Order: sequence, then structure tokens, then C-alpha cells
Amino acid sequence: MPLEVVKPLLNVVLTDVNARVVQAWRAAFADTPEVEIHKGSILTRRADAWVSPTNSRGRMDGGVDAVIKRHLGAGIQLRVQRAINDQFGGSLPVGSAVCVPSGAINPRFLISTPTMEHSVQNVSETLNVALACAAAFQAIHAQNDKEPGSIRSVALVGMGAATGGVPPRVCANLMWTGYTLFNDHYFRDYDDLRRAIGEQLDDIESRPEEERVRVTPPAPSRSRR
Repeated sequence: MPLEVVKPLLNVVLTDVNARVVQAWRAAFADTPEVEIHKGSILTRRADAWVSPTNSRGRMDGGVDAVIKRHLGAGIQLRVQRAINDQFGGSLPVGSAVCVPSGAINPRFLISTPTMEHSVQNVSETLNVALACAAAFQAIHAQNDKEPGSIRSVALVGMGAATGGVPPRVCANLMWTGYTLFNDHYFRDYDDLRRAIGEQLDDIESRPEEERVRVTPPAPSRSRR
């Protein structure tokens, strides 16, 4: 189970070119004013890390992945896929992430987290967005464990809202859930993270879209790391 933990401050920026995603974020994150929300390309945001929704093989051939690969160069895909091979045996499960040096000054790191198994897949009826969002923050925590203070700011896009087919409101609510669960708890590993999110959202997949509302995280455990 997740443990309560005090995490270092992290500047979180949500940015997307889709105005409907931005509007949905503003509603979902209305009670979390510390999260910045902007309309625009992630390429314009200065941050220590960018988060790119990807597929389980790390093929950066579509959506935001392709945009970032064009911007950072083809070598970024090689680094992502090498990390997936080294850490996950070649296939990155949904609810996991890798964090690699970008080879650039801005951002210093790229975090790749899958919202889908294949390059193009509709994930609108899954919890993949919440899993991917929480996994991205878990990767930041792991990187800061290795190199304290190396990631103090991060920019994310609307996960699954393009090629994944996730409606903006559902995307925003699931990202809020992933962010809030991670912000309030420490997860021992990605298995722990996936289990906690599954327990919190176990019935959301069966609800109509209009009834898919934000899920309140569990009360923090008294146990500490």
C-alpha cells in the first residue's frame, strides 16, 4: 500500500495546443492552484523534464512523441528504447516510465510513459491516462533519489487526448487523479502504483463518460518511509 511521504517541491506545468484539453484541466485542477496550466506547445516550456506519452516499445513515431523526437533529434528514441530494454526487458508496461537524459539544455530529461501498447490505439475506455500520469511522477521521484534536485520542474501534455482518443474531460480528471495520488503518497515501485490506482478506480471503466468524475485519493497512511 502507498505510504505517506514528504516530497520536495516540484513545479508542475500542464500545456497543450488543444483548447478543450486546457479548459478541462482548469476545471479538474481548480483546487490545485500550484499546478500551472497553459495553452501552447510543450516545446515552448522551460522545464527540467518533459513528459511524453508513448507506447510500450518506445517508438516515437506519432503524436507528441514524434514532435519531441523531431525537436531533440533521433538519438532520443535510441536512449528511450535502450532504457526500456535495460529496465523492462524491451516492453514498458502501462503504469511504468523511464527517465533519460535528453541531450539538450531544455529539458535536461525526457520521461517516457506509455498510455498504450501500440503506436496507435484507442484507450478511451481504460485507466491508462491515470496510470501513465502517476508513473511519470514516480520516475521523477526515482531520478531525484539518484541525483537530488535534478528535476525541480516538469511539463506534461494531455495524455491520451490525441491518438489515444480520450475525451478532454476524462483525460483531465484521470490526470488529476494520477497527480493527486502521487502527490499524497509514496509508492515502493510501479507494481505498488498500479495496484493503488486500480483499487481507487476499479469501477470507473464501467461508468458512462459523463459520470466519470475525479476520484478522491485514500486517506494517507500513518506509516512513513
